[in-house]
Amino acid sequence: MSSSPIEAAIAEVAARPARISTAPDTFDRILAAAASGLLVIVLVALFKGQAEWGRVPPIVWAHLATILVALVLTPVMLLRRRGDRNHRMLGWIWAISLFGTAFISLFVKVLNPGHFSYIHLLSILTIVQVPLIVLSARRHDHKRHRQAVRGMVIGALLVAGFFTLPFGRLLGHWLVG
Repeated sequence: MSSSPIEAAIAEVAARPARISTAPDTFDRILAAAASGLLVIVLVALFKGQAEWGRVPPIVWAHLATILVALVLTPVMLLRRRGDRNHRMLGWIWAISLFGTAFISLFVKVLNPGHFSYIHLLSILTIVQVPLIVLSARRHDHKRHRQAVRGMVIGALLVAGFFTLPFGRLLGHWLVG
């Protein structure tokens, strides 16, 4: 027995996977504000630490440069239109900068010469997670992509960023110095 065109159209719509909204929500706005706040703190610390810039190893400057790119792009990516060509291009830059930051951080052992610290666990997580973020985007798995990006912003940017401030670390030293 054949179904009517209306029944066929209803069945086709029902068979489509549910789409999540790609518009920024309140949580995206909170994460964007937090990333912006961290960016301001980092910039203030850098400005206040100018007198000591010459003593900073090149590997630390490379680490700071890549993380600044990610911090600048994070609010932009969380608040702008998604899914278009610019989103994909900026997303690649964001992902490469995060991956680069994590990779470079494996060689930053200023506080604990020759040894890793607990913060390096976030670096390893980032090195694993960034390709999964890219893969979920390429597969148009919007839900997984959004969750992974949010996790990366919280863990690799905000938590790791927070831990650059206390415990005698460089940016914290500059900030209070």
